[in-house]
Amino acid sequence: MAKQQAAFQALVELAHRSRRAAKGLPAQVDITPHWSGVGFSLLGMHFVSPMGVVSEMLEVPPYTRLPGVQPWVRGVANVRGRLLPLFDLAAFFGGRLQTHRKLRRVLILEAGGLYSGLIVDRVFGMQHFPVDTYTTDLSGINAELRSLVSGSYELDEQRWWVLNPATLAENARFVNAAKL
Repeated sequence: MAKQQAAFQALVELAHRSRRAAKGLPAQVDITPHWSGVGFSLLGMHFVSPMGVVSEMLEVPPYTRLPGVQPWVRGVANVRGRLLPLFDLAAFFGGRLQTHRKLRRVLILEAGGLYSGLIVDRVFGMQHFPVDTYTTDLSGINAELRSLVSGSYELDEQRWWVLNPATLAENARFVNAAKL
């Protein structure tokens, strides 16, 4: 019985020492919710599009030019057995792509009956922004882009414009790409 009592006392002493040596829980930090999107550059600015709109990103594939279309329509490409119309988004807005061809990427959209590829200068992948940095102030964005931009986020002193390319399906000039 004395051995059992000694073993119990040893366990009690071990429990007391453990409690004295235990560190407290870390301070509770307020967690800010984040909004995520696909980041890309165009016309010298940074943009981000909602995750659900951009279904894929890829290098600019070989494509076939189309006759009788606007100059910002680059042509069609065969992507896994589907014909993908390719559009130079910078040219659509009156500018031009600013990076080397190897850096350019295509954002594939599949939203609202729109299946198309938008050629942009560069893609940065997923970006995450604290929701409290969002603003609807559109000063600093040109009038052509305002119909597609809903606001912006600020991250590391960089403004990221929120552009929903699915709204291009509602743009009459984009939908009617034939030369007049």
